[in-house]
Amino acid sequence: MTRDGPHARAQLLPVTRHSVDSIASAATTARIVGVGTAVPPDSYTQEHVLRRYQIEDQRIRSLFLSGAIERRHLCLPADGRDGRPRVETQGELLHKHASVGVEIGLQALAACLEQAGAEPVDVRHLCCVSSTGFITPGFSARVIRAAGLSPSCSRLDVVGMGCNAGLNALAQVSAWSRCHPGSLAVMLCIEVCSAAYVVDGTMRTAVVNSLFGDGAAAVAVVGGGLAQAGPALLAFESLLIPEASEAMRYDWDDDQGRFSFFLDPEIPYVVGANAASVVDRLLHQAGLRRSEVAHWVLHSGGRKVIDAVRVNLGLTRHEVRHTSAVLREHGNLSSGAFLFAYARLVAEGAAARGDYGVLMTMGPGSTIEVALVRW
Repeated sequence: MTRDGPHARAQLLPVTRHSVDSIASAATTARIVGVGTAVPPDSYTQEHVLRRYQIEDQRIRSLFLSGAIERRHLCLPADGRDGRPRVETQGELLHKHASVGVEIGLQALAACLEQAGAEPVDVRHLCCVSSTGFITPGFSARVIRAAGLSPSCSRLDVVGMGCNAGLNALAQVSAWSRCHPGSLAVMLCIEVCSAAYVVDGTMRTAVVNSLFGDGAAAVAVVGGGLAQAGPALLAFESLLIPEASEAMRYDWDDDQGRFSFFLDPEIPYVVGANAASVVDRLLHQAGLRRSEVAHWVLHSGGRKVIDAVRVNLGLTRHEVRHTSAVLREHGNLSSGAFLFAYARLVAEGAAARGDYGVLMTMGPGSTIEVALVRW
């Protein structure tokens, strides 16, 4: 990877059927050249979590056991005197967010760079994404120092956007790469969801506690034509659903004295009902139909979310197999979940030259983000 070279500003032109091929081969194309994931060492089945917290409420047990999740990697505290994991202070949760986040972030970054055939000093831009805690300096500064990236590496922290943030950030990283041909950029999603848990026996917190897992994912992007292997990032689209602005929140809980997630039970249906419009707008720019998309990489937001999106887009269960597998083995990993699914697609080796793919995330706002890629 080289730092020097002409810096070309990408023109913001509408994508058409005739321009897709020219965009994919243009000198300013940004391509994904590597991906890496990491999780904490401790993995728990849903039943194991219920036993550790001694949860007997049948409504809560049903949430845990009916969500198509088998295991999750979590950083749970040691047991207290009552035999349950002890209650952590907000300060302890923030410390866990920072310390575990850097640890798994470095592992994901190393795996990503290995796949990209690059070294830490090759990274010229680092964008870190997280919604499970607030720290200053952010993860970008901490990772640059800990991983041995160049002190001149430019950086950006995207904080508080939630599960959709991975594609929001990837759009910005793609734009940076197009303006810096030949330079390596990395987006790193770090989510320690167990640092945002509140255990109070209510259904509000039980929904969150039954769903989210800890994990980090990194993706490497290079701009500058077809010299690199990997799919080209062709276009991005967003859809904000204002009427559902309060459906997904991370705010302060006065009763518990800490931050707490909230998920409206209707959100899967809201997301599903709006998925087709933003996907069709993305594909219309390129003159494509849904049937021409060979690969679908979705956010593993939960069983109902996946099913709602799948039904509304007319997808088969096979087409969302990687997303469903991530949910089953890791739960909802927030902003980096779609990269875990993408990594499975890469490992499968099913993508062929010329194939189109759609990446999709959804989260607070409420927002749906999509991207069109071509191998």
